[in-house]
Amino acid sequence: MDSTLESQRLENLYKYEILDSPPDGSFDEITSLASKIFNVPIALISLVDSDRIWFKSYHGIDVDQISKDPGLCSSAILTDDVYIIKEAKIDPRTLSNPLVVGVLGLQFYAGAPLKTKEGYNLGTFCIIDQKPRTLTVDQSIMLRQLARIVMNQLELRLQSRVLLKEFKEKNKN
Repeated sequence: MDSTLESQRLENLYKYEILDSPPDGSFDEITSLASKIFNVPIALISLVDSDRIWFKSYHGIDVDQISKDPGLCSSAILTDDVYIIKEAKIDPRTLSNPLVVGVLGLQFYAGAPLKTKEGYNLGTFCIIDQKPRTLTVDQSIMLRQLARIVMNQLELRLQSRVLLKEFKEKNKN
């Protein structure tokens, strides 16, 4: 990704003030629900920072961040469609990925980008399995819908902070 575009993407990510924030029940409900809907052991809301992938919500794993490279979410934000790895052990994009060859043994990954209204992909809503699988067209649509729900929540929270700040400024005197 072009360094200027990446700088703008990161600037947009930081304005949400979401990185390293405490767990949130509404996001945790969404990842838990996604795990059940898609019948996968792992569902994540990931945000791609400059050097790491931080998980706002994670279901099925007990880690809140991983290195940005070679992260699947880092690759997924480069597209505007659902990024799918059907069988990671034979996919040339993932042959050396530590999540595939390591203890996790990841085989399947599908991530829909978390896209701002300005067009920046901040992270992904993703589902993961340790066995190969595919997504139907309807499942891809549902994954994109869940990503939009997450972004709607982030937008609402940002708007609330802005309105609260304006209210406080206005009522200072």
